[in-house]
Amino acid sequence: MFFSKRIWAPTESVGEIAFPRRYNQEKKFSCDDCETKKIQEEDMLGEFSKAHEAIRSLDSSIAKIRFEMPSTKTFFGTKEMEDLPTMITADTERIGIRRKPFVVIGINTAFSGRRRRDSIRETWMPQGEKLLRLEQEKGIVVRFMIGHSAISNSILDRAVDLEDAQHKDILRLDHIEGYHELSAKTKDFFATAVANWDAEFYVKVDDDVHVNLGTLAAMLARHRLKSMVYIGCMKSGPVLNRKNVKYHEPEFWKFGDPGNKYFRHATGQIYAISRDLAKYIAINRPILHKYANEDVSLGAWLIGLEVEHIDDRSMCCGTPPECEWKAQAGKVCVASFEWSCSGICKSVQRIKHVHAKCGENAATLWDALL
Repeated sequence: MFFSKRIWAPTESVGEIAFPRRYNQEKKFSCDDCETKKIQEEDMLGEFSKAHEAIRSLDSSIAKIRFEMPSTKTFFGTKEMEDLPTMITADTERIGIRRKPFVVIGINTAFSGRRRRDSIRETWMPQGEKLLRLEQEKGIVVRFMIGHSAISNSILDRAVDLEDAQHKDILRLDHIEGYHELSAKTKDFFATAVANWDAEFYVKVDDDVHVNLGTLAAMLARHRLKSMVYIGCMKSGPVLNRKNVKYHEPEFWKFGDPGNKYFRHATGQIYAISRDLAKYIAINRPILHKYANEDVSLGAWLIGLEVEHIDDRSMCCGTPPECEWKAQAGKVCVASFEWSCSGICKSVQRIKHVHAKCGENAATLWDALL
């Protein structure tokens, strides 16, 4: 630091580097060969001036490029523009190019699930401008996914269309809705998501599960350098060969003798797969076999590939008090539900309570480094 008892008025400069008066005087009187020194100083100032002008010219060019950037849309198609990374200025203002998505999250829902969808909108899923900002700034795309009814343009379809017009958060699939068609719906979701967004990860979650989006994104970011990764709460339940029971497997004989268990696979409440696996499913969906249970089907599609299975228990926490204790200990859960109900029991009435006790801090999502 430099302190002085003297104050000099700033010297006006036109594209030149200005030196204090005293500095010039001292240089003048301490110089043995004043004329030679003066020429050297003038040369040096000339070089400084040239460099200064070059920098100003470069700054002007950069500003011009930034100003003209939105016009590049005329040279690219819509799909190509979506694939380009977002450019964000110092004040996070977008200047015309959209960010490439980091993760696409599909919330599996049905025609009868309007109240469940609204309960999620009121808790862990941002709405309106915040949902758009989440996609643009963080590359996190969240959509409810639903197919169509068997009757074209039915009252059910029209109701969903009106709901989407209001919230703009529904992804319609080319799929006929039905509980026993969940495996087909899963294939259709990945195919549709891949066609619309070239993301790094794709997540499927049920509409009766509580999710912390920031914690989920941070967990996925730890695996972003892996091209073939399958993440979830891995399990190996029994193959149920008895008819008229929940999760009955009609093709039980393929899994060996009675009493055998399934191969290891992620539980269906929530799981994530990387881009290459989602593309594999999208390309090969006509020949991928569908078992009765959707999570078993996904596991079957991937078990013969060079896939890294990651068992992450933060994706299957229990509801309070379990997830609450973990949050208080600094280990916020990615997802919470109850095994007995394959989701949050009476989720419409209870998800707000779960969110209040186990929800992450808002800064966790918006400050996430992705």
